[in-house]
Amino acid sequence: MSVTFSRRTLARLLGGATAAATLPLATASPARPASGGQRAFPQGFLWGSATASYQVEGGAHEGGRGPSIWDTFSHTAGKVNHGDTGDVADDYFHRYKQDIQLMKDLGLKTCRFSIAWSRIFPSGTGSANQQGLDFYRKMTDALLEAGIEPFCTLYHWDLPQPLQDRGGWENRDTAKAFADYAGYTAGKLSDKVKQFMTMNEMRTFVELGYGTGTHAPGLKVGPKRLAQLTHHVVLGHGMAVQAIRAQARAGIRVGIADNVTTTTPVIESPEQIAAARKAMREENAMFLTVLEEGRYTDLYLKRLGSDAPRFTAEEMAIIRSPMDFVGINVYQATFVRADHSEAGYTVVPNPASYPHMDSPWLTFGPEGLYWAPKLVADLWNVKEIYITENGCSSTDGIAADGHVYDTDRVMFLRSYLTQLQRGIADGVPVKGYFLWSLLDNFEWADGYEKRFGITYVDFATQKRTPKLSAEFYKQVIAANRVL
Repeated sequence: MSVTFSRRTLARLLGGATAAATLPLATASPARPASGGQRAFPQGFLWGSATASYQVEGGAHEGGRGPSIWDTFSHTAGKVNHGDTGDVADDYFHRYKQDIQLMKDLGLKTCRFSIAWSRIFPSGTGSANQQGLDFYRKMTDALLEAGIEPFCTLYHWDLPQPLQDRGGWENRDTAKAFADYAGYTAGKLSDKVKQFMTMNEMRTFVELGYGTGTHAPGLKVGPKRLAQLTHHVVLGHGMAVQAIRAQARAGIRVGIADNVTTTTPVIESPEQIAAARKAMREENAMFLTVLEEGRYTDLYLKRLGSDAPRFTAEEMAIIRSPMDFVGINVYQATFVRADHSEAGYTVVPNPASYPHMDSPWLTFGPEGLYWAPKLVADLWNVKEIYITENGCSSTDGIAADGHVYDTDRVMFLRSYLTQLQRGIADGVPVKGYFLWSLLDNFEWADGYEKRFGITYVDFATQKRTPKLSAEFYKQVIAANRVL
């Protein structure tokens, strides 16, 4: 499916009047070489999109799938906006071929998707469900046939409910269960999939699921229990890395998709850049820092005091299991400034007037897409980074002419991609970019109200309508540069 706009409309919305004579209608212009102008990306840069199982699949009671914590949470009154659930979502379970055609029309080189743990092990452990494996094998076959490389995330928040009934991530056994599932699944798919990510956004599912209770499983466990279950989560990641390497075919690669706190110097002076570097390590102490260093920072443990987690040297060695790449999800910037505190920095709060997208939490901070990968690479000598999510919500609606003119999303993407290209030009080793998201979908506690897709989805009819941002992204991919 493709979307077209008049030359005059495209000129006005994408590039100004002078572009009217050269902008294409239904097909993108031929790719330009990386050296062909400013804001170009390297040859071979991987342009992709990302989705997550519970947000798009639907088919909640089909193919032998078991219940997850998000099934339970979304069906609990008052937990999700408008009482929405992921029972149907985008119906990707039945329509994946149609959506892969959308990816192909965009010119995507890669696709990041997640596997529903409870499709593979309906009870979280025990006997595997062949129907679930068959679905993902068919889906990855369709991606490969379309010339799109699959990147697989093994956990995107939908913990099997039976494991939650036994304590969820508060139970150390869940880390082992996750490793068993991850190793088994990677082993079964590694003839087709070569790139695996263990988890998506550890911070989010830990803090919102067990800290504030605004996401599944909807608990508020207190700081001591939260610190301990956070340790179980990073341990589960390390155990999964080892299990994947042990059970998958030779040549597979393993990483993570982490929403690092994107510490950004409020002013780009040497003093403030140094503060942002310190902040990157400390603000991510319990997640990416411990994965890379195999130890919690002294300041992190000091701040926790008696609430600090219990751990062993053996566990810390497992947590540090080497990764082949690091994926980071970047939506905003966390501005910091230097000070004389013990940490050496302070987070700078934004005023009420600071611009944000349709989701109030999504403040506009394109500089984060420069500084986050730069600091990750510098701090831990990471040689290969992917932007595993970046995108925004918009108050999208279909206009009278049938199009969706999400000019704010085009502005957002252009601004962020410009900062990403700046970083790559400065030597930051970012190898690919996954836009969030291909489709409007179930946006967790916000239900279907917040739209993050570059494709508009009518959830009553499941009709897909590519937005203006889809045309913009298509042309960026074809040109391999920011437009």
